[in-house]
Amino acid sequence: MEQEKKQGKLEEILVVDDLDNNRFMLRDIIQEMGCRPILAENGVQALKIVERFNPQLIILDVAMPEIDGYEFCKIMKENAETRDIPIIFISAFDSPADIVQGFNLGGEDYITKPFIPEVVKERLKLHLKLRATSRNLMEVNRLLQSTVSGHIQQLELERKNVLYALVRVARENACYDKDHMERICYNCRILAGAMQLSPEYENLISDTYVDTIEIAAPLCDLGNVAIPTDILQKKEMLTHEEIAVIQTHTTIGAKILEDIRGRSDYNDFLKLSIDIARYHHENWDGSGYPCGKKGEEIPLAAQIVSVVSAYCAMTENRVYREPHHIEETLEMMEADAGTKFNPRILGILRKIYRQLH
Repeated sequence: MEQEKKQGKLEEILVVDDLDNNRFMLRDIIQEMGCRPILAENGVQALKIVERFNPQLIILDVAMPEIDGYEFCKIMKENAETRDIPIIFISAFDSPADIVQGFNLGGEDYITKPFIPEVVKERLKLHLKLRATSRNLMEVNRLLQSTVSGHIQQLELERKNVLYALVRVARENACYDKDHMERICYNCRILAGAMQLSPEYENLISDTYVDTIEIAAPLCDLGNVAIPTDILQKKEMLTHEEIAVIQTHTTIGAKILEDIRGRSDYNDFLKLSIDIARYHHENWDGSGYPCGKKGEEIPLAAQIVSVVSAYCAMTENRVYREPHHIEETLEMMEADAGTKFNPRILGILRKIYRQLH
């Protein structure tokens, strides 16, 4: 309050009373406090004033024509823009029921007539101070929330930087080039966006989900960072033991992500990434690894990445073969519909394959 006075901005107090003597007496009290009084003769006039001035405090008579004080208070408290303005009732009605009714409607105080100017002045000072304190606390809370949000965003950015650094190592271990990861990101976004338009998936895939799967998808092979390079880059047929080692990249990748996630529950990106890393080699018929999940037991994000990563891998050059033509790739994948891949997702991919990279 003092700060506002120093800046030349007086606090405004609205007085609503149909009796001239009361209005003028309250006006004088408010002026003595160094505040600006605004006077209204009835509730209808007061409602128009509130729309223009947004007072810091309202002194409200109960017994008035047209709109009485209780009804006026109810209107104010039902409006989100005015409900926080403190209201002090002044009334000749001094029964406990009248006073309780005023408090039940949201009034902050109730002063009975005839009132004592010194008492009124102290009550007004108290409620102005409480309002200023409340507003200061709200501002502090807003700043705190903003600071916490900024720290969380910075932490998430640092986590993602660490993860993508690990992904680059995993990619190099497996002899994937940068374009491979970028294709997976882009194609997962395109496929998820197309699925969002399908009645089957429109309630499961939001715009946020599409954004998240785009940045989470390349973490599918994060676990390759722990797989021996000589196995990942081997040109000859792998042994059963070597295949078993490679298959552990799913659980290794998920474990790395779980350790980074820690006890945080708010991060959709990491949750989606963990599902993708662990389950993207599960098959629709339950013949995949590491858990043998089947059908809709497999998290949707992992189903999407499974289809996209297979498409990307088959249409890219590998040390042990030339890339397959797109039509040939789609035919081979369709042969695995219902066994390796979710046939509905594969059907959507088939429709939009010309949009893929």
